[in-house]
Formats: sequence, C-alpha cells, structure tokens
Amino acid sequence: MAAQSDSGMLLGAIEAGGTKFVLATGTAEGKILTRESIPTTDPASTLAQTRDWFARQSSISALGIASFGPVELDRQSSQWGRITETPKPGWSNCDLTGYFASELGVPIGFDTDVNGAALGEFHLGAGRGTSSMAYITVGTGVGGGMIVDGNLLGGAGHPEMGHFYPRRGANDRDFKGACSFHGDCLEGLASGPAILARWGSTLSDLPEDHEAHEMVAGYLAQACHTMFACCAVERVVLGGGVTQTPGLIERVRRASAKAGANYLPGRDKQEVVAPGLNTDSGISGALLLAAGAHSLPS
Repeated sequence: MAAQSDSGMLLGAIEAGGTKFVLATGTAEGKILTRESIPTTDPASTLAQTRDWFARQSSISALGIASFGPVELDRQSSQWGRITETPKPGWSNCDLTGYFASELGVPIGFDTDVNGAALGEFHLGAGRGTSSMAYITVGTGVGGGMIVDGNLLGGAGHPEMGHFYPRRGANDRDFKGACSFHGDCLEGLASGPAILARWGSTLSDLPEDHEAHEMVAGYLAQACHTMFACCAVERVVLGGGVTQTPGLIERVRRASAKAGANYLPGRDKQEVVAPGLNTDSGISGALLLAAGAHSLPS
C-alpha cells in the first residue's frame, strides 16, 4: 500500500501508456496540481519530453510511475523498473526507473498502470471503504490489479487478468480472437481491437440492440464473477474506454449477478461499479506511488 508523505510536499507522477504518457504534479493525497499529455513515440523522444516537462515544473520530492507492461516489479532484480518483453515496438527492456532516477535525482515508485489505477481507486475512488477490490481496464487491451487487505496482489509477477480464457458462448465459435499471444482470451474477445476486428466498429458506435453489447458484457461478467468467486473481493471497478459505452456496466452487473447464481457467500457486499475517479485513476495512483517511494528508507 502506498504510504502518505509529508503534507505540502510536491510529487511527480507518470501514467505511461502505450498511446500516451500522462504527466502530473500533485500531493500525497492524490490532488493533481499540473498536468500534461504527450504521445508515446520512441523511448528516447518520449522520455526526453517527459524529463523536460518536469524540469519546467516546481521541484518534486519523488516520482511515481504507473507503466504499461509487462514490467519487472521485483526490487531485488537487476531489471527492476524496466518494461520487459512488450509487443510495442522499441520499448522492450526500456529502463524507466533508471532513466528518471538519473535525470531527476529523486526516489522512484514503480508499478503497472493497472496496479496504479487500482491504488488510486482503492484509496481515493470507488474502492474506499472496502478491504478488497479489483480494478479491470478494458480498452486497447484488458488488464487488472487487485488489492486484498489493503495490499496490491503480486507474486511471481504482476496479474494479467486479461489473459484468462472465458467460456465461449454457444453462438460464438467462429471468431478466433484478437490476442496475438492467446487468441480468444478475455483480451482477445472483449478489448477495443477485438470488437473492431469482429464487428468493424467501436462498441459505442454499434446500435443498442446489436449482439455485441450482450456478448462483450457477458465476457466481462465472467471476469467479474471470477474475481468474486476466486478472490472474494468486495468490489470490481471497470475502467477503460470500452466501459464508457452507455449501458455496458449495467449489462455487466446484471450478467455477473446471473453468473453467481445466488450462491456466493458475501454476495450482498459484492458489486460492479464505474471508477470513482473517472479517467484519473491511474495518474492519481502514480502520485500515491511517489508518496510511497518518498517514505522508503534511503
């Protein structure tokens, strides 16, 4: 869990996405004071633009980075703070923490983009008041982070919630899936690119009675049910561009309850919700990562 730091201290945050880097300064309580967004191009240009933006701000005491991945989170590893083998061209083995520690000279907090969003929602958004929650983002890809007893879930690596295999519907056998690694995993069936590949349109642009809405909601409901059944989380927060489709979260909520079949213990405490921080889940979580880094022994 990200620790809170000294009141009034200025922190820096990066939400490093495959499409854009969101940059911010703010407080240990997650309040954003300044913000910028730059396109994610090649590593050298993107990191230099990020460094230059922070150089124009007031001096920060620590920096939090919530990054697309996969990434190395083991602080004992020589690869800690790096993006590892990613399908995004040119970004494999990119040393994010090493670069910014050297260029900015401040402590660095580092985690995945979805773990950062989970932190933000747990402490500041839709997860407040719970002891356990999962955050799932559905956009260009599908990913998630989980917090149990106030702590981010990790182990051999970080969770890849978009890459489990949901049960295919009886009327959904022909589409092979859009994931380059697994075909018809959750990401391969319900991400933005999967929807576009299957139906030639974004979900929000398809008519309300189009089969895509119930089908995508059904696959996402399986993910939510899995979180409830396997991990007993109290709340699943659904974020990302696809989930902004009008009516989708309500469809997922209904389908998830149906999948539970009125069986799960604690079901009266379990719910599917939209992010409380809207699109600021990740960058707010990155500020909390910065606060945690500042509080670590030097």
